[in-house]
Amino acid sequence: MIRPTRREALALAAAPFCSAFAARPATLLVLPPPEPAHDPGPGRPDRPERLEAVKRVLAQEPFAAAARAEARPASKEALLRVHEAAYVARLEAASPTSGYAQIAPDMAMSPGSLQAALTAAGGGVFAVEQVMRKEARNAFVATRPPGHHALPQTAMGFCFFNNAAIAAHHALTARGAERVGIVDFDVHHGNGVQQIFWSEQNVLYCSSHQTPLYPGTGALGETGAFDNIVNAPLSKGDGGAAFREAWASRILPRLSAFSPDLIIICAGFDAHLHDPLGGLRLVEADFYEVTLRIMEIAARRCGGRVVSLLEGGYRPDDLAASVAAHVGALLEA
Repeated sequence: MIRPTRREALALAAAPFCSAFAARPATLLVLPPPEPAHDPGPGRPDRPERLEAVKRVLAQEPFAAAARAEARPASKEALLRVHEAAYVARLEAASPTSGYAQIAPDMAMSPGSLQAALTAAGGGVFAVEQVMRKEARNAFVATRPPGHHALPQTAMGFCFFNNAAIAAHHALTARGAERVGIVDFDVHHGNGVQQIFWSEQNVLYCSSHQTPLYPGTGALGETGAFDNIVNAPLSKGDGGAAFREAWASRILPRLSAFSPDLIIICAGFDAHLHDPLGGLRLVEADFYEVTLRIMEIAARRCGGRVVSLLEGGYRPDDLAASVAAHVGALLEA
């Protein structure tokens, strides 16, 4: 018996939706405006060069078929679905007109940081709008700062606003989604996403991550109030085989059974073997493979609707290569 290739399997799974997709681009790339940039200061890992490397690779010919749009700032309404009003006001008050303002032990703001954070959150909201309205089949949001550590009342882990949570709440409250699945392959556990949706039975959060490692959450026993949290911890030194097994055995079956109306990906690439902040040993092919597996489920369960948000990845060249693999898989869907 001849088994279909992965690309053929995706095409077969998506067949019932092909007529609906015919008039819209397969993939939308949501990119930040040229300015302002978030500059956390000298020696910080989340430096502007990360995004410049991503933008350069996405400008290359293999991605010419993707549609492109500029991210726009999130509205106050979208922010307040997730974050406390007092916290948003503190960030606004702390934003410096020059130099740097320290707001957390590992975080500082430059004059462009607040606007960049608002745009990163707004990029996710815009991508959800486009995908849910069938203007695009899926989307990748290439913005920074990242978001999955941010809590309702505080910034942490380079994250100001929880971009994934804001995007998910927008899908649920403004776009008619009944269930949203969030999957996360950043090397660090998305403690903010987990906390925000701990008691939300209409949101499933699944994460593979290295443990022990910052922020110290993400144990197997952390399952949420409605068994809606799925953690797949990995150990320092684990490579592609362990990563793929964790997804195949723990995450993908739960995501498929949840049957979401939209899948949001926290796409962190700091599990790459060369990344300075992690100890896993993934390569570009691992990110490509897991993205294809997610897209297979999206084709079967939610009409291919996927919004992917850039999270970590702190060696610019490896980040760019990993993003290229990830977006290449989105384009194949």
